[in-house]
Amino acid sequence: MYAQLKQRGMRRPPVNVSTLARMKKDSEPIACLTAYDASFARLVDRAGVDLVLVGDSLGMVIQGHDTTVPVTVDHIIYHSKTVARALTHAFLVADMPFMSYSEPEQALDNAVRLMQEGAAMMVKLEGGMGQLKIVEHLARHDIPVCAHIGLRPQSVHKIGGFKVHGRDAAQAEEMLNSARRLEDAGADVVLLECVPNELGMAVASQCRVPVIGIGAGPHVDGQILVLYDILGITQGPVPKFVRNFIDAAANPLAACEAYVAAVKSRQYPAPEHCFS
Repeated sequence: MYAQLKQRGMRRPPVNVSTLARMKKDSEPIACLTAYDASFARLVDRAGVDLVLVGDSLGMVIQGHDTTVPVTVDHIIYHSKTVARALTHAFLVADMPFMSYSEPEQALDNAVRLMQEGAAMMVKLEGGMGQLKIVEHLARHDIPVCAHIGLRPQSVHKIGGFKVHGRDAAQAEEMLNSARRLEDAGADVVLLECVPNELGMAVASQCRVPVIGIGAGPHVDGQILVLYDILGITQGPVPKFVRNFIDAAANPLAACEAYVAAVKSRQYPAPEHCFS
């Protein structure tokens, strides 16, 4: 009973929304990774990762699809609850899959499932201005939300592939406005994917909430990568922003620890991982 009161005295208490906000305020980089099962979740938690995402990237790295589109809510719930069992420190975020949040009530029903059945502490959804009503509705019901802008993998068929966003001034301004409006709507975190360094810096500086980057340059509040990418498991070409941490490590735990250290010291991402 009152487990959260007991956790306050722990040497390394669990991360929560307030922790993430404090880390942004203190300019402490937030280290994030994906995980999809209990074994890897236990490893990344032990390595000191602050936030774990059960991403719909599992459709590609676990299920073998070419995109994230085939992933369902039931898939995310299954993987989220297995990851949750292994975490003692990291904050757990679960993706809302393609077309699982097209209407406010549908979004709320699925977010509740991800939290009740999947043990997620926050849900992540893709989209800019078009998702303001969804974010407002979830926030009004005390659902923590991460808003994902920039490259949106669920929209890959609409946007014509995986590519950098925000290189032209109009698109960059629209993205910056989207981030601010989503924050005002109640988003607790913004995830920014595949944008130029300058845009990443602008979004992070103008948002009050933490901005987590993946291919968004070194000036955001935190970094996230797909676990399988940093461990060299992914076969074939990988995105420019990926860095393999296993080659110089003795084992997967050491690789994850090296990743956390590189994020915390701002040695990752280096110039070769960034977009201009």
